[in-house]
Amino acid sequence: GNSSPLLSGSRSSKTFKPKKNIPEGSHQYELLKHAEATLGSGNLRQAVMLPEGEDLNEWIAVNTVDFFNQINMLYGTITEFCTESSCPVMSAGPRYEYHWADGTNIKKPIKCSAPKYIDYLMTWVQDQLDDETLFPSKIGVPFPKNFMSVAKTILKRLFRVYAHIYHQHFDSVMRLQEEAHLNTSFKHFIFFVQEFSLIDRRELAPLHELIEKLGSKDR
Repeated sequence: GNSSPLLSGSRSSKTFKPKKNIPEGSHQYELLKHAEATLGSGNLRQAVMLPEGEDLNEWIAVNTVDFFNQINMLYGTITEFCTESSCPVMSAGPRYEYHWADGTNIKKPIKCSAPKYIDYLMTWVQDQLDDETLFPSKIGVPFPKNFMSVAKTILKRLFRVYAHIYHQHFDSVMRLQEEAHLNTSFKHFIFFVQEFSLIDRRELAPLHELIEKLGSKDR
C-alpha cells in the first residue's frame, strides 16, 4: 500500500484502548510532569528513581498508568499486523507461549490468539487502573495494602505485550519507523521495573538478550 506521511502520522497516534488520563492539577499529574522532565534529560536510570520525599506507591501508580498508555499506543500502531491468522497463539518467540487467565472471569488459563490475549490483558489492566480503591486519584486516599502485588501483576502482563511485539512484529515496527520509539519506551520500562524489583527475572527471559544489551550501554 502507499503510505503517505500523513497517514502514518495518524496511525501512530491511534490508541488501541482509550487512554487513561491522570487528572490535571492533581499531585499525580505533577509527578507525571516530573517524570517527563527527567526523561528529557536522557538519563533513564536517574529518571526512574523515586523523587525525594515522594510516596513509592504513588510513583509506581503514575508510571504504571504511563506505561499502559505507551504500550497501548505502540500496540495500536501494529494491530493490523497482529491478527487471528498471523498470531494464532500469544507468543514471544518459539519458546514462550502465554495462556490467559484473570482469576475472576477466566480462572483456568485459556489458549487464545495474540490479539484476543492482548485485548483481554489490556482490558483487565484498564479495569484495575479505573478502580478507585486500587488506584486512588483523590489526594489523601490511601493505597490498599495489596497495591504492590497488583502493580507487579500489571507490569508483568504489560511486559508480555512488549515481548510479543519484539518477537513477532519487529519487522512491521521497523517498516513504520517506530523502532526508536519502541526501544526508548521499553528501556524506560525495564529500568523502572529493575529499580524497584517489580518483575521476576524468569518472567523477563523472553527478552533477556535485549535487556542485557540495553543495560550494558548505560552502566
